[in-house]
Amino acid sequence: MTPQAPVTPAEVEALNDRLAREHPIDDYYERSPWVVRLVEQRRLELIRELAKVRAGERVLEVGSGGGHVLRQFPQGKLTAVDVSDVFLETARRNLAGYDVTFRKGEVQRLGLPAASFDCVVCTEVLEHTTAPDEILTEIARLLAPGGRAVITVPCDPLINGLKRAVLLSPARALLGGRVEWGGDHYHLHEWWPWQMRRTLERWFHVVEQRASPLAALPLRVCFLCRPRA
Repeated sequence: MTPQAPVTPAEVEALNDRLAREHPIDDYYERSPWVVRLVEQRRLELIRELAKVRAGERVLEVGSGGGHVLRQFPQGKLTAVDVSDVFLETARRNLAGYDVTFRKGEVQRLGLPAASFDCVVCTEVLEHTTAPDEILTEIARLLAPGGRAVITVPCDPLINGLKRAVLLSPARALLGGRVEWGGDHYHLHEWWPWQMRRTLERWFHVVEQRASPLAALPLRVCFLCRPRA
């Protein structure tokens, strides 16, 4: 059952701390079923390819989780933002030795300077938030001229359909009977790829769209966006 949508910042923090404790993010990347790990490793590759972070560039991750995404950018000057102390504690361990600043809170409430990042990454976050529009507005404000955003979301309508099919098939045994992994039931929104692209185009020029594991099976959809003039 999907938890009740949080309203106050304290409720947002509590819900994300609960998610982090129930579904340890290191386990998700390292010990989840092989199918999940395949999809997520491909998602990380796509983010790295789309972001194309150069040495010294300022990189912000909105909803940084355990730092697994920012770990792809050792050459950057990194900022990790998350509402959960549990996630941030994990990220501090995973990003030890990186040039990184940690900020706790909802990004739209932190008062970060406008146009202060060359690249903003927001991956598998919007579906967890009560107000995706507020976050997208803030990402657009924070991008420097000529900057880019890499935004990814799960294709939950497709994923949920596949889960139902797996539960009724012999493939269930390949996953050890587990089709719920990573807290999908915490999602407050779901989009088909075309719906998310249309949403993003209200703030950005979408210049590239890719999918993990394959374009024909878009379980995770990745968008490279540029700010509108």
